Amino acid sequence: IPALLGLALALASLLPTAGARRSQDLHCGACRALVDELEWEIAQVDPRKTIQMGSFRINPDGSQSVVEVPYARSEAHLTELLERVCEKMKEYGEKVDPSTHRKSYVRVISHDGTKMDLSGVKFDGDVTSSLKFACESIAEEYEDELIEFLSHEAENVKDRLCSKRTDLCDHALHIPHDEL
Repeated sequence: IPALLGLALALASLLPTAGARRSQDLHCGACRALVDELEWEIAQVDPRKTIQMGSFRINPDGSQSVVEVPYARSEAHLTELLERVCEKMKEYGEKVDPSTHRKSYVRVISHDGTKMDLSGVKFDGDVTSSLKFACESIAEEYEDELIEFLSHEAENVKDRLCSKRTDLCDHALHIPHDEL
């Protein structure tokens, strides 16, 4: 009985770590999927489309301080995307690495209709609702950072935002890029 009690205590001490890792995997995956979806949506906008930004007041000399900026990366467009992008999480499934038991999230429906390899991917309501909730939390909490990074054509937004700026993927800094 003392051996069983010791084993039970040892297992109980591991539970918070496993739960924390699951939560980190979920939030990291949601962040990475969120950035992927935003970048894809931005790329779908006609690069010639512009929006007027600036003050619509008339200056004393009769001119206006209005400039035209590309619509795709405008704050107005990015804010609009952030309001609806997490709906795309229903197009993702969960994949568990057999050696590390880390979870990652992958698209189960391609943007262009091509067939996808879904072997080992879990796709159900629990996965998608958890991912959508995590996505919405990240989009709300890091809205300013997302707009800051995406309003410019920044390199490696996923790594810069999800790993360096937010620590949502701090474990990912130790994973080779081909696994991300």
